[in-house]
Formats: sequence, structure tokens, C-alpha cells
Amino acid sequence: MEEIFGVHVVVKGKVQGVGFRAFTEYQATQKGLLGWVRNQPDGTVELEAEGPKSVLEAFLLVLQEGPRFSHVTQMMVDWKDANRHTQGFIVLRGEPENFSSDA
Repeated sequence: MEEIFGVHVVVKGKVQGVGFRAFTEYQATQKGLLGWVRNQPDGTVELEAEGPKSVLEAFLLVLQEGPRFSHVTQMMVDWKDANRHTQGFIVLRGEPENFSSDA
């Protein structure tokens, strides 16, 4: 079994109001990843995901492309140990500690 990793990502560009969070949630769920995604007040999208490194790397490539009307200009990726505190992949509003899924 492949080791589980975590990744924290901040995505810049035209990523709000274009379905980026829903796209991220769908892609993560399809790949069996755990974590969350949310909009930030500065116009970026922030996310954390956990899973096998090879799956996370493929996920990051898909995010770089984004949904149809998005345009990703930069992705800041920080690899870390998995915390395994999440179940499924959800869209958050507010702080990640709340794990609110009322997108």
C-alpha cells in the first residue's frame, strides 16, 4: 500500500465564481482523496488534500487546468504529513476547523 501524504495548496488566478471549488471537490472525490476546499477573501482558493503521493500529483495537474471558465496563474503547494482527521472531501465556508460542508 502506498504511503499517504498531505498537501496544502493556494490557487491564484480566475478561480472564484467559475465553479473551481465544485470542480476540485469532484476531482478529489473521483480520485478517493480526503480533505477540503474553500474560497479566500483575497480571491484565491485554498485546499488541503490527503492520499497517495502519485494520486495527489495527478490531482494537482488537473487543478492546474481547472474547470472551463477558470484560469490558474499560480499554485503554491506545500507537501506535509497526512493528519487523517478528515473523512471525504468537502467544500468549506469559514475556517477549516469548523468542517462545515454547507457550500
